[in-house]
Amino acid sequence: MKDSKDVNVKDLRGVVSAAVVMVERPPLVTIEHVRRDPQAIAFLQRANEQMNLLGYTEHGHRHAALVGNIAYNILVRLGHPERVAQLAEIAGYLHDSGNVIHREGHAHSGALIAMQVLSRLGMAYDEIAIVMGAIGNHEEERGDPVGHASAAVIIADKADVHRSRVQNPRSETFDIHDMVNNAATRSFVRVDAEKKVISMEIDIDTSVSQVGDFFEIYLSRLLIARRAAKFLGCEYHLLVNGVRTY
Repeated sequence: MKDSKDVNVKDLRGVVSAAVVMVERPPLVTIEHVRRDPQAIAFLQRANEQMNLLGYTEHGHRHAALVGNIAYNILVRLGHPERVAQLAEIAGYLHDSGNVIHREGHAHSGALIAMQVLSRLGMAYDEIAIVMGAIGNHEEERGDPVGHASAAVIIADKADVHRSRVQNPRSETFDIHDMVNNAATRSFVRVDAEKKVISMEIDIDTSVSQVGDFFEIYLSRLLIARRAAKFLGCEYHLLVNGVRTY
């Protein structure tokens, strides 16, 4: 006759094994899911409306999509896993959603908004954590690269300097950010995986704004972008009107 304790232990092992088999990883949440999410859409749209009212350049769907796309491409070109690149794209798309609450601290509030959106969509918690870290650290004032997705988002965000971002219709009231963006006719992030170099290329119409104006607003962004490139094992170069300036 079997010992009752032995039978109970075996039965318990069977139950635990069955439970382990039944636990499945949540389905992958993609950028397409996020772009179609009503909450993400509404928050980004309203965030940009508020930024416009406050006199800021565009921080809406255009900027969100571009930053996400650049972040994705950076990691793919450097040979990082596809899923990490996808998480960087999602983080890039949601990184400015916190502006719906307030400009100050928008990186941190944006990370919490992303947590809410992605949890509801069913993303795995470890992936949500990566996205939250990337969003929470994208600002030069108090952020640092805390992962590969984070580093890619930082570089992508700081690279969006272009006249299409200017929302102020009155050129006579332009501040320095409006002037610099209005003068930027092209901006591009180039990744040389062989040489381990990430370059930001920008063309500035000097009849609209001087190159010095660009450096006045870009210096702090340059420093965090350089740290992000270093985190990815790369050098960071800046080319203005075809001339390497850093």
